[in-house]
Amino acid sequence: MSAVSKTFYKPLSLATSVLGGIAAGAVFGQIWKRISDDSEAPDPKDLDRSNTEVLAAAALQGLVFGLVRAAVDRAGARGYKAVTHESPD
Repeated sequence: MSAVSKTFYKPLSLATSVLGGIAAGAVFGQIWKRISDDSEAPDPKDLDRSNTEVLAAAALQGLVFGLVRAAVDRAGARGYKAVTHESPD
């Protein structure tokens, strides 16, 4: 990757990461509302919530964020390559 290409890819990557994080948060929130009686995911410091519920929420959140991040990064890299004909790696 050339220095010019790297200069263009960095801001694109940052912007897509931010948007991906927002999307992942929204997806996680919708999933949690559907599988839980509570509309808000438990705070790990809330001792009134069970360990199982807190850890399940954390595992699901990590899964969703990881999947969305990989999908967004991959789509951004493919889009970048389609426009510049250079791999962003």
